[in-house]
Amino acid sequence: MNTFWNFLQTLLGLNLEPRDLSFVQISLRGIIIFLATLIMIRLGHKRSLAHRTAFDAVLLVIVAAVLSRAINGSASFFPTIGGGVVLVALHRLFALLAYHSHTFGILVKGRADVIVRDGQYDFRTMRRNHVSTHDLEEDMRLNAHLQDLSQVRLARVERSGEISFIKK
Repeated sequence: MNTFWNFLQTLLGLNLEPRDLSFVQISLRGIIIFLATLIMIRLGHKRSLAHRTAFDAVLLVIVAAVLSRAINGSASFFPTIGGGVVLVALHRLFALLAYHSHTFGILVKGRADVIVRDGQYDFRTMRRNHVSTHDLEEDMRLNAHLQDLSQVRLARVERSGEISFIKK
């Protein structure tokens, strides 16, 4: 076992300063981190990449920042991977709590806001969500395939930031 550990230390440069890591060591670290991250995200939640809510974006940014330190050698390799696993597990726990508690879901994921009701703009809500009439009309044409706002019964800025439309 000791021989394997010594081989792994040499192969990955686990005992070296970041400036002393070779191209091969950084490449191998990158491959391992890529595979570990892929496994973490797949075990964590399929929807993390699909919905792109702030809740999911925070996980991705933090995990990327933490795990990049393992690649460049500025943090210990295996404890850093462990930290990534803990973050993904925390995200999964919060997603589970949000599933069971609508209030908690709103707290961590936000809520959808109605910006059009029966063909009428809600300018106050649009302003709060930073959605201009031009943005809304563009999304209406591209996503709902409508030209006229009077054909929209309801439009919402969803938790992901996307605008959804319900036709009359």
